[in-house]
Amino acid sequence: MNRNYFQRLAEIRVQEARSLLGVGHYPGAYYLIGYAVECVLKACVSKQIKRYDFPDKKFISDAHVHNLEQLIGIAGLAQDFKRDIQVNPVIELNWTVVKDWKETYRYDYSITRQ
Repeated sequence: MNRNYFQRLAEIRVQEARSLLGVGHYPGAYYLIGYAVECVLKACVSKQIKRYDFPDKKFISDAHVHNLEQLIGIAGLAQDFKRDIQVNPVIELNWTVVKDWKETYRYDYSITRQ
């Protein structure tokens, strides 16, 4: 898997989430959009690994998570993200919805439209 792979996978997950959202399947839509965000962040992480470099084992291990806040830090986006949230309240609002996403939401059917 590389940066392009994660970018394409994110696009696919967004399309799938939109389809589910359109027919009222909110738990599945939320679950898939969370994976889309994860894939975008992993694409940013991938960008940090230079061709022909041997990546640090801890860096790689830390990147193999489903924790979106942790991935923002690993991707080197924490400062920019914090600034963007302060400047744009819509980003902050959207982040409050997505920040608590976990891969275990695949087992949760109680997610509502809100």
